Amino acid sequence: MEPAAQSPTRLFNSSRSVPSLLTWGRDLFVSLIISAFIIVFLYQPVKVEGTSMLPALDDQERIFINKFVYNFEPIERGDVVVFRYPADPSKSYIKRVIAVPGDRVRIDDGEVYVNGHQLREPYVPSEFADDRSVSETVVPRGAYFLLGDHRSSSSDSRDFGPVSRRYIYGKAVFGYWPVDKLGMVK
Repeated sequence: MEPAAQSPTRLFNSSRSVPSLLTWGRDLFVSLIISAFIIVFLYQPVKVEGTSMLPALDDQERIFINKFVYNFEPIERGDVVVFRYPADPSKSYIKRVIAVPGDRVRIDDGEVYVNGHQLREPYVPSEFADDRSVSETVVPRGAYFLLGDHRSSSSDSRDFGPVSRRYIYGKAVFGYWPVDKLGMVK
């Protein structure tokens, strides 16, 4: 009796599976390298911990920060930035830029004034406001005055002063979790 011949289709499929696996493995490897580059040099996923940025950012919300943007453009008022806490650089905070180097800042009964003009802050709902006051200060060169949007629940420049540029390492740009918060950070 002759051995059974293998079907040409079966031979064809099994010979194609090895190159197919190699192609899939190569594509996966390239994707991982590109993802690692993006995460290390451009965008980094972070988890918001705490309520100091409510209602813009919720506790446990996941966002992407752009770590590269401030190499090409200046930090501006209104930006939501991630920085190393000056008193303990192992911790990171997220706050909103209120004043830039050279600005005069004062807070009277919770109302923020920059260069003598009251700051319009639509991102601070009345239920999150507070009545703290801070005497006028000039933001030093190379530093930024940062405040949380949930003023009554935020440790920020009112407590630890302006933050040096060297501690700021990213701009919050995009929320991705939970899904109902999907979109650009405002």
